[in-house]
Amino acid sequence: MNHIKHYAYPHTPLQFDFKQTIERFFVEEIPLYRFTGNGNYLILKIKKTDMSTWKLITVLAKATGLEERDIGYAGLKDKSATTIQYISLPKKYEKELNKNLTTERVDILERTYNKAPIKIGHLKGNRFSIILHRINEREAKFFNTTAKMMQTKGIPNYYGYQRFGEDAKSYLQGKEIAHSGKKLKGSREKLMVAAYQSHLFNQWLGSRVKLSKIIASEKPDTAAKKLKYPKELVHVLASQPQFFKLFLGDIVMPYPYGKPSFVKEMMQSSKLFKEGKLSPTGLLCGANALRSQSDAYYLEEPYDDTELSSLKGERRFAWIWPEEVETVYNKEKQHLTVDFYLPRGAYATTFLEEIGKFSLKEK
Repeated sequence: MNHIKHYAYPHTPLQFDFKQTIERFFVEEIPLYRFTGNGNYLILKIKKTDMSTWKLITVLAKATGLEERDIGYAGLKDKSATTIQYISLPKKYEKELNKNLTTERVDILERTYNKAPIKIGHLKGNRFSIILHRINEREAKFFNTTAKMMQTKGIPNYYGYQRFGEDAKSYLQGKEIAHSGKKLKGSREKLMVAAYQSHLFNQWLGSRVKLSKIIASEKPDTAAKKLKYPKELVHVLASQPQFFKLFLGDIVMPYPYGKPSFVKEMMQSSKLFKEGKLSPTGLLCGANALRSQSDAYYLEEPYDDTELSSLKGERRFAWIWPEEVETVYNKEKQHLTVDFYLPRGAYATTFLEEIGKFSLKEK
């Protein structure tokens, strides 16, 4: 099932060298809301290098004597990066923390208090700064123009390769675990089933990008033949002003947050989508997940697995808009520094791959 990735934009691929290292990959979490400044929870703004979030939690649990589950975090951050993220723990353990936290790789930048702990997903998004090597001046200029255009037009919200483990195959084990019907044991099994969920989402998203590309690049009659769709439908889809075509029954949500609703009137939804006010969503199958309806349901069904019930299902934005895009080029070193912001759950590598049009995963 490992298909080639379908990119949304038609430009020719770019050449640059990407490596995810602590010197070249920086990410900072943007909290969902302001902390109250008082309350029973200590909130730490932590800068860490060469350390995953799991490892950080283990280190903090050791230093304080807390159980790992009592330490709150909003999102998982990679090991091979310099990252800033927020962590919560019960305030009464602050003394222990001060006494026992000694590692060089963890730097507490700020402390405050809050009435509630931090929970998974309690973040608005992430700000990235990434240094690309071996990129010539012409390509750096093109990179900048393209990235800024994507800020207006948006990009497909694929899960990044990091989601699928070292060998990119963890979803296969996830599928087996999901089909065994057993209750999930520990975070590793959860991650694998989540990888399978994400794999199905990526496959569905790729199929929708592919059909949108056919409609964008072919005459309606040719597109109708290729897609085996009625000509009338292709004309309606082609008249939508945005690249990623909406179908009746698609589930859309106000962007960047909001409640799901079904597309009943395609042109009205398309207009709001083009303006970045709403975005279509894809299925993360699981217990209680909302399924799309009518035409959209037929496009979603091949990537749905009703046997996956050990995880909660949900909807994920299929299309997102990068923000605050800036690039700085160093001509002597042939380095391009790219700064941008993405909403939570979106991958920086997905954005870079959409511009470069090649997989950033190291072979």
